[in-house]
Amino acid sequence: MDTKTLKASYHAHMLPVYAPYDAVLVRGRGATATDLDGKTYIDFTSGIGVNALGFCDPEWVRAVSDQAGQLQHTSNLYYTLPATTLAQTLTAQTDFDAIFFANSGAEANECAIKLARKVSFDRHGPGRADIISLTDSFHGRTMAALSATGQPSMHEAFMPILPGFSYVPPDDLAVLEAAITPATCAVMVECVQGEGGVHILDRAYLQGLAALCRDKDLLLIVDEVQTGIGRTGKLFAYQHYDIQPDIITLAKGLGGGLPIGACLTTAALKDHFSTGSHGSTFGGNPIACAGAKVMVDRIAQPAFLAAVEAKGQLLEDSLTPCPSIEKIDRLGLMIGLTLKDQKPADVLAACLDKGLMVLTAKDKVRLLPPLSISEEDLSQGCAILTEVLSGK
Repeated sequence: MDTKTLKASYHAHMLPVYAPYDAVLVRGRGATATDLDGKTYIDFTSGIGVNALGFCDPEWVRAVSDQAGQLQHTSNLYYTLPATTLAQTLTAQTDFDAIFFANSGAEANECAIKLARKVSFDRHGPGRADIISLTDSFHGRTMAALSATGQPSMHEAFMPILPGFSYVPPDDLAVLEAAITPATCAVMVECVQGEGGVHILDRAYLQGLAALCRDKDLLLIVDEVQTGIGRTGKLFAYQHYDIQPDIITLAKGLGGGLPIGACLTTAALKDHFSTGSHGSTFGGNPIACAGAKVMVDRIAQPAFLAAVEAKGQLLEDSLTPCPSIEKIDRLGLMIGLTLKDQKPADVLAACLDKGLMVLTAKDKVRLLPPLSISEEDLSQGCAILTEVLSGK
């Protein structure tokens, strides 16, 4: 099938909820992808933060292939070694004690929302179930996760959204405190709002928010779907802020290319869920868990995380001299570029034409290279981006 035929077939048979960029990718290795016509691209997207070890990492491929040949699925009616081992690995690397495995970030956030409301119900009775999140947040596209998302434009066509959610602007603690009512049970935040424009929350704000949650007996939920598993140079973004959430959610980089989500919580909260409180037929899938263990084992190493920060600094240093860039927002290898004149969508298209894959977020160009990217690929990608931004 040639490129033109494939694109026509795609649009004939798929619901029109996506607008794919003009490349039909067929294979990849490391930080390089190849399309159906043989053109190669340096990847500064990681599949929106998923391919944290790049395309087809050999160790990851072996783990998922071996598991596929042993046991691909059982449901949660039975114990499995991959899910149990991954849970042990994650709890050993964190301050959390219990995990629910799902299939996506949205599902992990659904679990977090349900758990927060269940804890509040058990402790305080009915009528205390509201959750505060931030404007420009993004927590997913299922109905509860969408309702937690602080972007009214995403709600408009799907009203009514679920009740019990309110939104306050980030980095304003006084407004947040004023929004708390006797019905509030939790606050839900991203330390870096990825889809919201790579907005890095203020350190003092997050520390004040965490203290306020403790004082008001509110649960603090941190959505680490995009920021977790090393993206920011620490295993989790909240670790930059010296705070301790009650619940965090993971997906994207955890799976390395296979669908998986996770909701992590503490021993103090785990028993508020009981048999039947929540579930997922595919959650904890053995193949996905086998791949995820490779991701955590590799990325959690201090030397690997230090290299993520070093690569992020290299990227920032490479792009800082570019006169077309007004501002660079960066935490690890999570980068947002504010441009002086050019439109991010135009830059994305021009980069793709020259063999570089980038993303956009609100009014910024967003970069999420594989955490394992080589300095050579990083430098080459930066050279292409600089060339595009210079109008060449």
